[in-house]
Amino acid sequence: MRGMVKLWFLFALFFLVATGCCCGSDVTYDGRSLIIDGHHKILFSGSIHYPRSTPEMWPSLIAKAKEGGLDVIQTLVFWNLHEAQPGQFDFSGRRDLVRFIKEVQAQGLYVCLRIGPFIEGEWGYGGLPFWLHDVPGIVFRSDNEPFKPFAGIIKNMLINCLWQFHMQRYATIIVNMMKAERLYASQGGPIILSQIENEYGMVEPAFHEKGPPYVRWAAKMAVDLQTGVPWVMCKQDDAPDPVINTCNGRRCGETFVGPNSPNKPAVWTENWTSLYAFNTGFIFPLLLLSFFRLALIYQVYGEDAKIRSAEDIAFHVALFVAKMKGSYVNYYMYHGGTNFGRTASAYVLTGYYDQAPLDEYGLIRQPKWGHLKELHAAIKLCVKPLISGANITVNLGEEQQAYVFQESSDCAAFLVNKDKRQNATVHFRNSSYELPPLSISILPDCKTVAFNTAKVSTQDGTRSMEPSQKLYSIEKWEEYKEVIPTYDETSFRANILLEHMNATKDASDYLWYNFRFKHESSDAQTLLKVTSLGHVLLAFINEAFVASAHGSHSNRSFTLEKTVPLSNGTNDVSLLSVMVGLPDSGAYLESRVAGLRSVTIQGEQEFKDFSNYSWGYQVGLLGEKLQIYTDFGSRQVEWRRYGSSTHQPLTWYKTLFDAPPGNEPVALNLVSMGKGEAWVNGQSIGRYWVSFLTPKGGPSQTWYNVPRSFLKPTGNLLVLLEEQNGYPLGISVDTISVSEVCGHVSDSHPPPVVSWRGQNQSLKHHKKHQGWRPKVRLRCSPGRNISKILFASFGNPYGDCDSYAIGSCHSSNSKAIVEKACLGKRKCSVPVESWKFHGDPCPGIYKALLVDAECT
Repeated sequence: MRGMVKLWFLFALFFLVATGCCCGSDVTYDGRSLIIDGHHKILFSGSIHYPRSTPEMWPSLIAKAKEGGLDVIQTLVFWNLHEAQPGQFDFSGRRDLVRFIKEVQAQGLYVCLRIGPFIEGEWGYGGLPFWLHDVPGIVFRSDNEPFKPFAGIIKNMLINCLWQFHMQRYATIIVNMMKAERLYASQGGPIILSQIENEYGMVEPAFHEKGPPYVRWAAKMAVDLQTGVPWVMCKQDDAPDPVINTCNGRRCGETFVGPNSPNKPAVWTENWTSLYAFNTGFIFPLLLLSFFRLALIYQVYGEDAKIRSAEDIAFHVALFVAKMKGSYVNYYMYHGGTNFGRTASAYVLTGYYDQAPLDEYGLIRQPKWGHLKELHAAIKLCVKPLISGANITVNLGEEQQAYVFQESSDCAAFLVNKDKRQNATVHFRNSSYELPPLSISILPDCKTVAFNTAKVSTQDGTRSMEPSQKLYSIEKWEEYKEVIPTYDETSFRANILLEHMNATKDASDYLWYNFRFKHESSDAQTLLKVTSLGHVLLAFINEAFVASAHGSHSNRSFTLEKTVPLSNGTNDVSLLSVMVGLPDSGAYLESRVAGLRSVTIQGEQEFKDFSNYSWGYQVGLLGEKLQIYTDFGSRQVEWRRYGSSTHQPLTWYKTLFDAPPGNEPVALNLVSMGKGEAWVNGQSIGRYWVSFLTPKGGPSQTWYNVPRSFLKPTGNLLVLLEEQNGYPLGISVDTISVSEVCGHVSDSHPPPVVSWRGQNQSLKHHKKHQGWRPKVRLRCSPGRNISKILFASFGNPYGDCDSYAIGSCHSSNSKAIVEKACLGKRKCSVPVESWKFHGDPCPGIYKALLVDAECT
C-alpha cells in the first residue's frame, strides 16, 4: 500500500506541473512535411539511445551526428529502466533522459521522443517492466473493454490492474516531466515529434476485434496529453487522425503504402542501417497465435554481422524523398552503442548496431557516415522545389525514371536507375547522364549532378584493436567457484516445473531446478534428457558438472541428452536454466514462457519422468547475491589462487588492471573466454558469449566496450562470471582506433557546363565549399596523423579498399604526389585529375584514384 501511495503521489505531482506561458515553436504538418514556425522542413534524423552510451559520450555522439548532416536525434524511452519497481523511479546516470535531451538542444538539434511505452528495440521485455506481468488480468497492448479507465481519479485507482491505466500513467509521467523542463518545441524546447506505441500493426491482427479500439484509444490518450507537437505511430496504417502513420524498414521508398490521409507527410521513422535475414518466428499452439518477424535487422549470438552498404542506404533515402515525397528520414541506428548489464533482449549481442554510421565506441564508421553526409547536403540543395514545387515522373527507360520537382524557375530532379546489374545512359532535358546500377543521381538544378548514391567518394576506415595491457600473468588472477546447490539448499519448492521468467521476476538470468531421487538400478548407462525453452542449460549430478546445451535465436527450444553416471542410492540433480535476455516482441508478450519443459532419466531397466515431481528452486547465484563483482562484495568470499583446484563451469575470476593512457576507446578482448558476464569496478559491461560460433567459425563478438567513465587511472577491478571453460589468462585490455584509411574515387561523370543564377547560387556555394570535382579525402582519428601511404594509384586500379592492385593504366608518380599532399597531416584531399599527377597516363578513359594510408 505504501508503494501505491508513493506511486500515486509522484503521478499526481507530475500531472499538476504548471506549464505556464511559453514562447516556443509552432509545430504542425501538412501533406508535404512538418512545419516548424511556419517553415516546411525536410529533416534527417538519427537514433541514439541514451542508456546505450554514457553521459560523457553524449556530447561527442551528438556533435558527430550534427556534422554528418542530421537535424534530429531520435530516442526511445525505456520504461523498465526508469521504473524497475512500481512507483520507484530512476533517472540518474545513463538513465538521465532530461540531460540527454538538453544536450541535443544545446547543440542546436531537434528531438523525436518515442515514448512507447512498448518499444521493442531489442531491449529486454520490449522495455516493459516485468512487474506488469504480475498485474492480475492484464493483457499487454490490448483493448480491455469494459475495463478501460473510467473518468475520475478514484475510479482509475480502483482498476489499476489493467494495461491502459499503467500505460497512460507512465506516458503521462514522461510527458509531464518533459513539460516541467520545458522541452517540447511548443515551450521553446527541441522535441518536435512524439511517438505512442510501436509497430503495433504487426501484431494487431492477433488481437482480433480488440486491436482497432486499442489503436484508437492509444492515439486519443496521447493527443489528450497536449504536448503541442504531432504524434506518430510506426507501421500503423490505421493510425487515427491527427496521429501520423509512419514507415519502418529498409526500403520505405518501395514498401510504404503512404500516409493514410492527404494531409499527413511521408515519415520514415526507422531506416535500418544493417541488413536483414528471414526468420520464420515462433508458434504458440496453446494460444493459437503465430508471431513472426520477417526483418531481423540486428545481430544475435551465433550469427555473422550483417553489413548494409552506404550505397544501398543512400539509394533508398533518395528514392523515398523523390518517389514518396518523403520529408523525414530517421536512421535506426545512427549510433547503436552497448547493451550494458542484462538489458539486451533474447540472444542479442552486447554490442548493438556496431555497423551504424557511428560505431559502438562512437567512432565514425566510413564510408557510411561520410557518404550519407554528402547525400544530406545534396538533398538540402533541393529543398525549395521539393517542398513547394509541382512534381512529375518521367520514364527514361524500362527501369529508369526521373522524378522532377518544379516551382517557377527552381527545379530539382532525381534520376533513378533500378537495374541492379547494368549501367544506364539516360537522356534528360537535352543532356545525357550515365547512371551506375541501382543508383540515383541528384540534380539540384535539373542540370548538374551533385551526388550519385552509388559513387562513394568518402574514405573507408579500418578499425584496429591494439593491446594496451595483457592480463596473461597467472599471479594476477584469483578465482571463486560458484556453489552448486542441492535440493535441501534451495529456497522454495513446487511439485511441477515452474516457468523460468515468472520464477525469477527478471531479478537474475539464472534459475536452479533441483530434485533428489533414489537410484537402485544396476544399469551401467543412464540417459538424462531435458527439454527446455532455455536459452542455456547446465546439468550437475551430485554437484559435478555433466553436460550443457543451448538454443539459438531461430530455434529457442532445445534438448540436452547425455549419458550420465549415477550413484547407487540417493542422487542430487541440479539443473541451471539460463536466460540470455527476455523476449522483446510479439502479441501476448505476458504469456511467453521459458525454462524447463520435461526431465527424464532412462536406463535399460527403468524410465523415470520427473516433470511432475518434488522440485527445489533457487533464483540467481550466490555470487550475484553477495555482489562479489563489487569491491565490497568481493571481500565477502574466499578467493583462491587461479588454477588451485579442478576447473568447473560457473567460476568467478577477478584481477586488477590500469586504464590505458590517452583518450581512445577501451575494450576487453575476451577471445579466450566462453560465456558469462563481465563487470568493471562494479558496473556490468554486459553479457559475453564468445564460444557461440557463427557459420563462418568465429565469435559473433570478441571485444566488449569499457567506457572511459567506468575507469580509474589504476587498480580497476575486473570480475567475470564464466559459465563454461573460459581461460582468463588470454584476456587483454585494448584501445580502439581507426589505424588505416582508404579512399577510392573515380572521375566517371564530369559535370556539364551550366550558368549560375537565382537558386543556382546555392549550388555554386556547394561547388565552392564541398568540392565539386571528385577528390580522395582522408582523415585520421583525433590524435593521429597519416604516417605512411600503403598504396596509391591514379589510373584504373583494380579492386577496392578491401583488395587492390595496380591496373593497366597507372601514373608512376602516384605515391609521391599523395605522400607530398598527406604525410604528417591528420586529414588531406587529393583531386582525381590529371594535372595533379603531371599529365594523363592514358588519355581517353575515365580515371580513378585509390589511396590506402596508415594512421599513427
